[in-house]
Amino acid sequence: MSGQGDTQLVAVIATGGTIASRRGADGASTPSLSGEDLLALVPQISARLKPVDLMAKDSSSLTLADMQRISDAVGLELNDPAVAGVVVLHGTDAMEESSLLVNLQHSLTKPVVFTGAQFTADHPNADGPVNLAQAIETALDRQNVQKGVLLSFGGRCLPAWGLYKLSADAADAFRSARPLVQAAAPNLAAPVADIRVDIVAIHPGCDATHIDASLQAGAGGIVLAALGSGNANPDIAEAVKRCAERGVPVVVSSRVPEGRLVASYGGGGGGHDLVAAGAVHSSTLRPGQARILLAALLASKSTAETIVSAFGELLSH
Repeated sequence: MSGQGDTQLVAVIATGGTIASRRGADGASTPSLSGEDLLALVPQISARLKPVDLMAKDSSSLTLADMQRISDAVGLELNDPAVAGVVVLHGTDAMEESSLLVNLQHSLTKPVVFTGAQFTADHPNADGPVNLAQAIETALDRQNVQKGVLLSFGGRCLPAWGLYKLSADAADAFRSARPLVQAAAPNLAAPVADIRVDIVAIHPGCDATHIDASLQAGAGGIVLAALGSGNANPDIAEAVKRCAERGVPVVVSSRVPEGRLVASYGGGGGGHDLVAAGAVHSSTLRPGQARILLAALLASKSTAETIVSAFGELLSH
């Protein structure tokens, strides 16, 4: 552990990602720094630090089982009375997914903050140390407990609910899909490691090939990355009916990054028609996070009514 004096203890869980990466001789970036290595790069802070080396993965390769390991590790630190706050170092590609899972599975008793970096540790503009320092300070503020799991990144502090990655190359990389104050913790604690939920991308003129393939592959649920506020076409609406007949829930989200999604369009395959065919409309969560919420709901054996409510406004203030 590092730090000085009788200051509070913050657990820093390292999972890999760009913040822990260096470029090799071949030009490829791979996670290679331990939690202790990363803490040594942090400017002077007012906390004692407890590094936890959980894994060293690019977040693009994380499975639901890996995300469950991260959530479980957070739970261990939440249960440690010596720990005042928790910081999770994570790759940016799947930051929104893992942070939401932690938010869904735990009733927070202390702040939990995710952070990472857009630039590798050996980059001349490395942003990891500053992000980590700000995340630690955020985790030390007890008032942040009531805000749910947070992301501290690029000078912003954002709630996990509705989080999405805006930029692939800017230090200020994240935004919220909607300006919600916070999401209530639904306490969906059942592990998601064995749940399969697929995301199917919708494009103008597409057919139902990929939805049918997901059904044949045994998906327990499907998320549509639909158009506009959550629209598709009549072929997709018919496929949603087939899913409903087999008891496989379909959640309609959108490839549009921001704004409230409303199931209002008809025409045979609009959002209104998809809901009429049996789909659940996601008011806020975009496809990546919708997949996590649906997986958590399925793992907890939620009713159809609970699933509909979860994707509406009942989880947010």
